[in-house]
Amino acid sequence: MRRTALITGGSRGLGRALALGLAREGWNVVIDARDAEALERARAEVDAAGPGDVVALPGDVTDPVHVAALVGAAASEGRLELLVNNAGTLGPSPLPSLAALRADDLERTLRTNLVAPLRLVQAALPHLRSCGGAVLNVTSDAAVEGYPGWGAYGASKAALEQLSRVLAAEEPTIRVWWVDPGDMRTQMHQDAFPGEDISDRPDPATRVPALLRLVEARPPSGRYTVDELAPAATATGEAAR
Repeated sequence: MRRTALITGGSRGLGRALALGLAREGWNVVIDARDAEALERARAEVDAAGPGDVVALPGDVTDPVHVAALVGAAASEGRLELLVNNAGTLGPSPLPSLAALRADDLERTLRTNLVAPLRLVQAALPHLRSCGGAVLNVTSDAAVEGYPGWGAYGASKAALEQLSRVLAAEEPTIRVWWVDPGDMRTQMHQDAFPGEDISDRPDPATRVPALLRLVEARPPSGRYTVDELAPAATATGEAAR
């Protein structure tokens, strides 16, 4: 039975790159995104990359019905061994100071970056427990550093890291990793720096070898960066915000 990975935010950036990497390693892959057309393009590319099945479900991770459908689809594909909480939102752009941050924007950021991953974990846990699977929560150094303007995003990722720590303590039969992938050339990063040239940032694909190594080596639950996991496989750059 093929291993199955569920990756949220799989139409572009790190989610798409990781889906491609896992497909090449023979995994079944379930991906989602809000943009149905972009998701279908990613599905076709991932499907061509490996022998496993690829399922793409358009939707919003903040929708509990969509979450249930995602986990159901992944479980029906085979052994659900990996949940990757990659979907996320930067929050308002340009990035506001805390003095100007609207409470509604903070709430929306928390719903996507914190509450949605929790719902996915809760739905996937029975399957992950049965096979000693793993949860990979994508985090950021904005969770541990104080960058002006990054209050909403940083707070959501700090909370996700604490949720991950508690989950690791409560679920010793699975692995729980929260991973800072470092700076990347993604749309979210461009939105954080509108009008700036971010072409010097590494492509998300350069982060995938380290993540594949993590999944295969299954180190203890904890916080990791891609540079710690595979320094030679990643491009040099500032930590991601």
